[in-house]
Amino acid sequence: MQNESLLFGFHAVIEAIKSGKPIDKIFLQKNLQGDLAKELIQLLRDHKITPNTVPAEKLNKLTRKSHQGVVAFTSPVSFQDLEELIIQTQEKGEVPFFILLDGVTDVRNFGAIIRSAECTGVHGIIVPKTGSTPISGDTVKTSVGAVFNVPICKVDHIKDALFLLHSCGIQTVAATEKTEQLIYNVDLKNPTAIVMGSEGSGVSSGVLKTVSEKAKLPMFGEISSLNVSVAAGTFMYEIVRQRID
Repeated sequence: MQNESLLFGFHAVIEAIKSGKPIDKIFLQKNLQGDLAKELIQLLRDHKITPNTVPAEKLNKLTRKSHQGVVAFTSPVSFQDLEELIIQTQEKGEVPFFILLDGVTDVRNFGAIIRSAECTGVHGIIVPKTGSTPISGDTVKTSVGAVFNVPICKVDHIKDALFLLHSCGIQTVAATEKTEQLIYNVDLKNPTAIVMGSEGSGVSSGVLKTVSEKAKLPMFGEISSLNVSVAAGTFMYEIVRQRID
């Protein structure tokens, strides 16, 4: 797994952080010791970057080079603060429209969702700091460059983002088959954030308990679910349809 966004080794990662490069993900080997490890960990705290602590085997899969116990992925885009983005949207007098991705890890799905989001006027995409795909050159390619036009926010936990959205008067609607309500029966003219889950397990149970609404698409074939990027695009365009009527 070698690409232009991958950094490894203490000095390379420390200098990247100090220079202001956006860090998408960072993996630290368990029980790192030494002065450089202490410096890096303090730097991560200062910049509010949450590392993933993993065994050496995980790092060895990411790169065959001498990583010294640290591997990071830089991002081609800078991340925005969610609360600030919500305020900016409201100050413009626009009806908030956000997408939350709960466990989407496939870069092609992520890129396709970003592309649809850009086309439908989404104000921002919210992803967790852990459990999501890194934003890399592949993301840029699959989104056809749309990743540069849609703000992306990283949060510690999806549920934290949900609580913030609710406090700002934004309803949250989870796409799930665990409901009888169709998306067409939800009032999406209101400020709305759509929650999409992973293709394997969908929206997590904890998130489902937290959202304002649950909704699904009607299914008539033998296959019980859509690809997550297709489902996300369909949900987004239902918001567009309701708001332009």
